Amino acid sequence: MFNDPEKRREISKWVIGTFTCCILIYLGMRHISSIAQAVSFVGGLMKPILTGGILALVLNVPMSMIEELLHKKTKLKKHVRALSIVLALILVLGIFIGVAVLVIPELVNAVALIVQIIGGALNQLASLESNAEIMASPLGKYLADIDIDWLALKTQLEEFIKTYSGSFVNQAVDVTGSVVGGVVNFFIGLAFAIYILSGKEKLKRQGGRLMRVWLPQKLNDTLLYVFKVCNMTFRHFIAGQSTEAIILGTLCMIGMAILRIPYAPMIGALVGVTALIPVVGAFVGTIVGALMILTVDPFKAFVFVIFLLILQQVEGNLIYPRVMGA
Repeated sequence: MFNDPEKRREISKWVIGTFTCCILIYLGMRHISSIAQAVSFVGGLMKPILTGGILALVLNVPMSMIEELLHKKTKLKKHVRALSIVLALILVLGIFIGVAVLVIPELVNAVALIVQIIGGALNQLASLESNAEIMASPLGKYLADIDIDWLALKTQLEEFIKTYSGSFVNQAVDVTGSVVGGVVNFFIGLAFAIYILSGKEKLKRQGGRLMRVWLPQKLNDTLLYVFKVCNMTFRHFIAGQSTEAIILGTLCMIGMAILRIPYAPMIGALVGVTALIPVVGAFVGTIVGALMILTVDPFKAFVFVIFLLILQQVEGNLIYPRVMGA
């Protein structure tokens, strides 16, 4: 076996490769902290690029639809791509910003009003205990058996809110730097996404050329097929999920209007947008909507929760499979 030059060459490659791998593993374990710092540094540098790639994937869905429509309806062929990108950005960002502007102030007011109502209720309970006639009634005996200092409870609630508010402000100040960094990364990623969308055909050709040069033909064909299927599936998923969110938000708004529940348009839009968030989106829309309605009518807040639970069951079992089945 050792007299065969080809076998000796293969054994030498195997020995050298094994020895090199062992050395690399040893050095990696010895300097693992430095490697982790280097990986973290590279990850930080790559974050805007990854953000841009994700934004490009998401924005490509409405942009392609708008671009196809503009090609049919307008003669400005040279500027269709730029106009499509701008309209897609306005559409996606406008929806989220609009819902946030409508919902967040109302939610803050709702929480403040709920705290005020709870404080007033504790004052009323404290005043009941000082009323001799009420204390002689069955309700007074029940309150006496509970033996709760309602004024002390209110004071503790106010102190808790003040403490929490102060810590919230401190945390907000602490994360301001990271938020600014996140905003900077977002806009860098957005610029990268616009660059990808504006020349996606050229980038596709260049990527295909590199893959043909550096990869075997079979692997190249397999990867191209995988990328094509992933792109098609992702586009259909985003389009179907958006359609599903519009249907759910519209049905929620119509149902709330029929049941005469307040904030129907606002909460319908909120439920539609939060439906785009996987797993927790339904809970967020339900809790925020119920808090807003609770400040107007507690009974209707209860009705809203029951209605939305029924609507989500109908949507999940009847509408969603038909929209997303493909």
